[in-house]
Amino acid sequence: MNSSMESVYSTQADTALLLNNGHAHHHHHHHHPQHVHPSYPGHGQAQRRHTPPLPPISPSRERLRHSQPMHIQAIRCLKEEHHKRPASLPAIPNPFPELCSPTGSPILSPIQIAENYIVKVWSEDGAGKVVEIPADMTARDVCQLLVYKSHCLDDNAWTLVEHHPGLGLERCLEDHELVVQVQASMSSDSKFLFRKNYAKYEFFRNPLNFFPEQMVAWCQESDGSIPPSQLLQNFLNSSSCPEIQGYLYLKEPGRKSWKKLYMFLRRSGLYFSTKGTSKEPRHLQLLSDLEDSNIFTIITGRKPHNAPTDYQLCIKPSKVTSDCKELKMLCAEDEQSRTCWMTAFRLLKYGIILYQSYNIPHQRKSNLPPFTAPVRSVSENSLVAMDFSGRTGRVIDNPVEAQSAAVEEGQTWRKRSQRMNVLGSPSPLHPSSLSTVIHRTQVWFHGRIMREEAHKMIIQQGQVDGLFLLRDSQSNPKAFVLTLCHHQKIKHFQILPCEEDGQVFFSLDDGTTKFTDLIHLVEFYQLNRGVLPCKLKHPCTTVAL
Repeated sequence: MNSSMESVYSTQADTALLLNNGHAHHHHHHHHPQHVHPSYPGHGQAQRRHTPPLPPISPSRERLRHSQPMHIQAIRCLKEEHHKRPASLPAIPNPFPELCSPTGSPILSPIQIAENYIVKVWSEDGAGKVVEIPADMTARDVCQLLVYKSHCLDDNAWTLVEHHPGLGLERCLEDHELVVQVQASMSSDSKFLFRKNYAKYEFFRNPLNFFPEQMVAWCQESDGSIPPSQLLQNFLNSSSCPEIQGYLYLKEPGRKSWKKLYMFLRRSGLYFSTKGTSKEPRHLQLLSDLEDSNIFTIITGRKPHNAPTDYQLCIKPSKVTSDCKELKMLCAEDEQSRTCWMTAFRLLKYGIILYQSYNIPHQRKSNLPPFTAPVRSVSENSLVAMDFSGRTGRVIDNPVEAQSAAVEEGQTWRKRSQRMNVLGSPSPLHPSSLSTVIHRTQVWFHGRIMREEAHKMIIQQGQVDGLFLLRDSQSNPKAFVLTLCHHQKIKHFQILPCEEDGQVFFSLDDGTTKFTDLIHLVEFYQLNRGVLPCKLKHPCTTVAL
């Protein structure tokens, strides 16, 4: 009987060892119980140190130790945990060791909290707004945030401007640029401006206006010309080699003198020829690369640098904050060539990224579900002409009759609006009092600004065809001036008041076409060119943040 009990106990001990190690240990002396305890694998010095000492066991109970509960160490427990465990705590097996491993746990690993940065953005009126943004926020995203906060109309023309008053430089950030990275390379007196720039992607719509034929060459073609249809494709295609060439004035370092040089803009950089207009490699000298530089507009005018023309530009290395010696000051002969050089610089540096940024608003519009479309466009589709002259209303099916009804209604509305003041109540004042002030609520009206200030605003917002603003006339206190951009030239048209049957009208063609107020005048020329060189398309606006 004793021998059978001994075999049972020894079998239990071997089973415990098998569970503890994951594989069987071969013991040759089952009848020597003193060999069982020291042979537990995984129980090193630390384990023996944590286990409280057992009381002395009498020889008669020595065999019963085989059947006592024994600690089975977890197979996947890491050895490092033994060294980290305080000596006062007992070793407790962990049922989920993978969740407690700081390196391997996707659940309990420390969460990386994204750090936010403070950016201050200024508007045209000198007011600033502080925004807190993450490091990966692009210029487009910041503009969307400011549009939302300022309740502006989002027409995808808003942009952030990197402004350096000390250097007299500024440039519009590309939509994909990271604002925090740009801010890190700016000096303490530099700042961001929030402004419209209608010309940001205008070259995608009208490439021939931006790239004069005599300035564009294609190195891979024998005759050096390039088909207009392939112009932008060659700029965007990294395997092609478009080239802009022409004369630029270069300011000599440390002096106020300028040197006229024939230059070439390629993907590899901006070069000038040391021998006339020669483009042989031995005559070309690198002036600046594109990768680590940005192109800026000089905003200080001709006098500070003694520039030969008003059409200045500057190439500034990204790492330079306030050192004027590192700046490459250039001057073009006219606005069109300056725009060509600056646009080509952006296209050759960023390539297809610019085209992707240009397409983002169009993709967003096409992906909108039907119910997110503006309410106005939905209601216009469901409107019908109605006649309420009889006892019951009827739908006007005849389009000619519907058109005349709309015109009659519009004339009635205008007569009614002339008798309403700004607050919407019947006006006891002169019937035309509203028409003389209603335009002051419009975004395109800028009041008593100087001619030079109007020029500056048009230049800053892109000099695209149809960019316009209205202002008070400086020479005639009762008149107004329409400032309009066409073919990168800024023109001014005087709007004169004329009286007929005791009512004041406004006209810019000597009374041929008359309007009751300036809003009607602007709406007419947005639809009809009339005597103007082009229709009114983009209102020159400022926003208060």
